[in-house]
Order: sequence, then structure tokens, then C-alpha cells
Amino acid sequence: MTGIYRVITHVLAVLFVPVAWVVARGRARHVACQWALAARYPAENLAGLTPGTYAAFTAARTEALWRHGILLGLTSGHRDAATQADLFHAEVQRAGSHELALHLTLPPAQSQHVQGVALDVRPYEGAQWLEVHGGRFGLYRVYDNEWWHFEYHPNGRPQRLPHPGYAATRAAS
Repeated sequence: MTGIYRVITHVLAVLFVPVAWVVARGRARHVACQWALAARYPAENLAGLTPGTYAAFTAARTEALWRHGILLGLTSGHRDAATQADLFHAEVQRAGSHELALHLTLPPAQSQHVQGVALDVRPYEGAQWLEVHGGRFGLYRVYDNEWWHFEYHPNGRPQRLPHPGYAATRAAS
């Protein structure tokens, strides 16, 4: 099924190019790609990302689609502190402890989602593409246990960690 979505999204992007050329001469392929991906992922929300993160992500997904035929969608980007706190508290309840919750999520003060520089991407093939090519855009996977989580680091690759709360759980030991 993923292949069908990929083909349909690519065809849409091609069909959108003439209109995008009128609207954004010189950036028509980029704009057409964003329109096609918005049709494919209508619930996606790129609001709240920092300008650098937004630019890097949209450039990466444009290249992924046009050069490699790969879809790159966003499951979650920016989250406000209250939403992040709710996610963290729910994970504490599910996992049974603060320390175990840190293996999958972080409190608002530590979450890069709250800062607008973290991206949870989909599908898996898109994340694989970003793993290989994302560095050219400053986008890096930062946790071993989260294939979907990438962060914008324009100054180079950050240290890869086993899980989101690694530093906190290590300090508590």
C-alpha cells in the first residue's frame, strides 16, 4: 500500500508543478512537493518548528520525493509544554516510574519538541532515508530506540544516545 501512496503523491507533485511555477517561480518543485505531501498527510502540523528546522525538513522531504521517490511525513513536531507534560505523565503511569518513563519521553524542560527542533517522522522508509541523507540538512536521529525521532542540529551530528532519558537515568544511578 505504501507504494501506491508514493506513486500517487509523486504524480500529484508533478501535476502541481505548473501552478507552483506561477505562484513561486524558481521554487516550483519545492512548493509542488509541499502541496502534494499536504494532500498525502492532511493532519500534519509544521507550525511551531523553528525557522531552521522547518526549512531543513521541507528541503529534505522535497529531495526525498523528487530524487528518490520516498515519502517523508511528520507525525509530531512542536509540542507546547502542557502537551509534553501530559505525554510524560501518561508515560510515567504506563511505565510505573519516572526513570522508566524517561526511556520513551522527556519532561517539557528537556524535550526538544517543546523547543521546536524535534521531528517524529513517518513512514519507516522515510526515516531510513533521513537516517542516510538527513545530515546534509542538519537533521539527525539522536536516540537508538526511536527510529522516528530526528532533531535539527545545524552545527553537526550530536551524540547518539540509547534512549531519551539516558543522561538523567545515568546520573541517578
